[in-house]
Amino acid sequence: MRLKEVVLDNFRGYRAATRIPVHPQVTGIIGRNDVGKSTILESLEIFFNHDAVKLEKDDIPSGSRNVVVEITCVFDQLPPDVVVDESFRTSLRQEHLLNSNGELEIIKRFKVGAAKVEEKVFVRAMHPTITGLNNLLELKITDLRALAERRNVLANVTDQRVSSLLRAALWASASDLNLQTREIEIAKFEEAGKNIWGRVEALLPVFALFKSDRESSDGDAEAKDPMQAAVKNAQKEFQSEISILENRIIARVLDVACRTLAKLNEMDSTLSRELTPKFREKPKWTFNFGLDCEDGIPVNKRGSGVRRLILLNFFRAEAERTRTAGQSVIYAIEEPETSQHPNNQVMLIKALLDMATSGDCQVMLSTHVPALGGLLPTDAVRYIERLPDRSVRVSYGTEEVLAKVALALGVLPEKELSFARAIIAVEGYGDVIALRHASNKLKENGNLSHSLDEKKIVPVFIGGCGSLKHWVTLKTAEELGLPWGVFIDSDRGGANVSTHRTNVARITDLRSKGVRAHATRKREFENYLHADAIQRATGIQVAFSDTDDVKKLVNQTAQIAESEVLAKIFPQMTATEILRCDRYTGEQGEDRHELVEVLNDLLGLC
Repeated sequence: MRLKEVVLDNFRGYRAATRIPVHPQVTGIIGRNDVGKSTILESLEIFFNHDAVKLEKDDIPSGSRNVVVEITCVFDQLPPDVVVDESFRTSLRQEHLLNSNGELEIIKRFKVGAAKVEEKVFVRAMHPTITGLNNLLELKITDLRALAERRNVLANVTDQRVSSLLRAALWASASDLNLQTREIEIAKFEEAGKNIWGRVEALLPVFALFKSDRESSDGDAEAKDPMQAAVKNAQKEFQSEISILENRIIARVLDVACRTLAKLNEMDSTLSRELTPKFREKPKWTFNFGLDCEDGIPVNKRGSGVRRLILLNFFRAEAERTRTAGQSVIYAIEEPETSQHPNNQVMLIKALLDMATSGDCQVMLSTHVPALGGLLPTDAVRYIERLPDRSVRVSYGTEEVLAKVALALGVLPEKELSFARAIIAVEGYGDVIALRHASNKLKENGNLSHSLDEKKIVPVFIGGCGSLKHWVTLKTAEELGLPWGVFIDSDRGGANVSTHRTNVARITDLRSKGVRAHATRKREFENYLHADAIQRATGIQVAFSDTDDVKKLVNQTAQIAESEVLAKIFPQMTATEILRCDRYTGEQGEDRHELVEVLNDLLGLC
């Protein structure tokens, strides 16, 4: 299940209903201070984790007479079938619980009083309004059977012990259900012995929010130690097994209670009739998990930079796990740049972007740092601004919005554009160094007529085609009348097949528009490193194929940071080594050299 949209109404700075579209993979919330960026993430914390986070009276906008806060979440990519009641599988569509777009739209309303906050949960859906069939979800099974018998459809139900089958037969008995958008207070059905909301709630993604100003108090376990999120994820993943075990425990205890009452009845029948076995609440599953340090200092007492660094690598570990777990997770992180060295900031954002493309999770973040905001895909940016009347506006997807974001963050193109005659957009700083070195060596060797420097063609780090920095750089190039080309990693053979397909599609699209655009034939630029150059730089031999993750292999054997592998080792390459590593076989069986061909084409920019 995937979060598609959030709507806030009468919550802090969001005085009127404000719609915030959520990107399928990563959503970057950008704006100046105190415009409502954190409010969006914290509203989701309240929506998903209502047991841990509570609304307060101060969350009502100042001067508002309305004491009801409304947080709405819309979900798509829904499961094909669900258990609504009993154990029979049906679907949200069959139960008329989807809105007019076929999405699950859940509204949580919080009435904020002086003493407590009252919460009500609604589903906005296209639901029957025909008299007699407009309240079937709240009827007990005995009432459903009686209604089915009155409408002469009971015989059509294959199993009269299943409420969903009875509802389906009753709805099918009407020629027109007169479906209209209704708000169904789904949580109140529990009063009738139904757990429909509990079943639906179990389908929702796990939501983990990491704030920039988390306290280090021992009482805030999840805040002080990001590993607590791993506990929540595991509980969600094994919820079906937990429910089975809970039911077995309940059945065993009730059996003991009933046998006890039977024996009591033999001695005092009056007393036994007064007693009824009943569970007052379900078992609670709590785990206090953490990381111990050898020096005895707990993680929550370490520096904020250390805690955030653990968080960074927690994300990286989860990125690999969630690719195969099939679990729906939303990770929200406020200002990931907090307390981190600039290198770690970039590593974190790349880890989050990698995680977001796994297909099993979404990432939401807010940032003020140009280097991080510049790495975000342009269609993932949500610009938050406060208007003169103090209302909040959320904008995205237009040239005007991107310009505002670039101005707000200070995302600027590379300084070298001031003297460039053309630019080449590449993905990383290491690619800039490698491409320049290759052009210099191949020019010296007679394979190229000029080097890039000689023709003042500047490789520019843009963080991948589609990022905000990419947009700013190319926008500036167009305004200056500079021709530009692209050379990106193909990611061929990587764990995420969709990334490879996306990159190839981008290159194809750019070429159709007349842009000199290329993607590597191998996985990425690091795969063009020669083993001898790696050994000269590290003293270690590393074997790899055209589709291996060379950064990771070198990092594991030589302890060089993955982000620095290309920049540190490629300058060791000779022209002969470059020609050995970029060689491939043409359609006629002839030897060809990829980097020579790509650079020759890019030199034609001017």
